[in-house]
Amino acid sequence: MKRHLQAELRQSKPFGSLEEEVFLEIQRTAQVGARWVAEALKPSGLTPTQFNVLRILRGSRPAGLPAGAIAERMVSHDPDLTRLLDRLEASGLVEKSRDDEDRRVVRARITPKGLRLVEQASENVSRAVQAPMKSLTASKLETLADLLEVVRQTGGRQASSPSTGGSRHASRK
Repeated sequence: MKRHLQAELRQSKPFGSLEEEVFLEIQRTAQVGARWVAEALKPSGLTPTQFNVLRILRGSRPAGLPAGAIAERMVSHDPDLTRLLDRLEASGLVEKSRDDEDRRVVRARITPKGLRLVEQASENVSRAVQAPMKSLTASKLETLADLLEVVRQTGGRQASSPSTGGSRHASRK
């Protein structure tokens, strides 16, 4: 299959390696996917990060979660989760309370209003991400998910070791 990333990026030189090209393909695809999600969320007025927090809290009903546990589960790291939770609380989508066992811990719970909003937004997001992937068979989607999982699982262990080199992209057909 002919790939078009080099042209999309208006890059005149070949990629340094196939690994570099694949990494940039992943980044570009993630950014495009993020735009699909942002567009799908516009009717709800939620940002992707707010949506992510509400989805996490939906799954933790009825107990809710401490802020630290929410941060651990987020797809994209948000350095200011406290303010994000404050904004969601001010909008009536989340309620916060001190933990009964440890008063230093703030526990967040989704409200009925937040639940209705995240359910509606989830339908829009689901349609937005499924539509472009219709061209892939279930088998290809499974393979892609497996490959991305392998990259994430081995990436942390490999990141600290120097590259042993690799084939140069320019030498490939």
